[in-house]
Amino acid sequence: GTDEQKKYFLPPIFKGEVRTWQLLSEPEAGSDLANVKSTAVKDGDDYIINGQKVFVGSSLGCDYMWTLTVTDTEAKRHENLGWFMIPSDLPGITVQPMDLLISGGESGAGSGVKNTVFFDNVRVPAFNLIGGHNQGWKVATTHLELEHGTGGRISRNVVVDKLFEYCRTNDRRGEFISKDPDAREKLIDVYIEQEIVRLLQLRNYWMRHSGVTTTYEGPQASYLKKTLGLKMSGHILDILGPAALTFDPELGASEGHMEAHSRAGIIAIHPGGTTDIQKVIMSRRIGIGREVREKAGALG
Repeated sequence: GTDEQKKYFLPPIFKGEVRTWQLLSEPEAGSDLANVKSTAVKDGDDYIINGQKVFVGSSLGCDYMWTLTVTDTEAKRHENLGWFMIPSDLPGITVQPMDLLISGGESGAGSGVKNTVFFDNVRVPAFNLIGGHNQGWKVATTHLELEHGTGGRISRNVVVDKLFEYCRTNDRRGEFISKDPDAREKLIDVYIEQEIVRLLQLRNYWMRHSGVTTTYEGPQASYLKKTLGLKMSGHILDILGPAALTFDPELGASEGHMEAHSRAGIIAIHPGGTTDIQKVIMSRRIGIGREVREKAGALG
């Protein structure tokens, strides 16, 4: 964005005064984000936006919608897009909750709810176009680079800690679960696999903030986080049995956290680029199948 846009939009976001939603996926565009069909037509000093976005936000509402549209229906793919920051209270915007297994896997402020958002002749000031006319894909490469894991993380998976604590303090057949040899073997698998994910994310955080050039590292961490998260759901089921599949106060385990992870482990394979997409990106960046290696998106 321009310096003027940065001064206008960023301070209230950093201060927590406003909440933003990202609106990317559409009924015909998910992993292939450049296939979006929502349109933004220039009309004087405004753009008129029409379209539909899915798997959006939470039940907490938002002040701005950060989204990708088609700004030129005649231009070539990747050269026909525009990225907007849209005030959520503009006339013509409708938010409708979706009926899903769970909302999870994006490491965000999830509330268990996702929405469909409809734009019906929404008039947006041209000032809210970020990056310039038909320059939306350049914005997307930065946004998606972070979503694919290059930004890294410095936090732990708290579900691992909750699982270990539950097994140390709850008994089965007269002894603590953590004393059971079979359960202990699975717990070690969980610890090793999730420690790999944590260290890869920590590496990416260090590389991002040290200015080290990145290539495949983001998708690598994202891929393992997704696949090992799903594998962890299986381990939890093996360790805890049916208690892992209910949030019942008496029959469930760890106040429902294990049940929530069992659902989220399935869903998390998809948001932020599917596991197949992560492998495609990695292969392009290590030079498999292309003469010229793909570069990572610019993060500044």
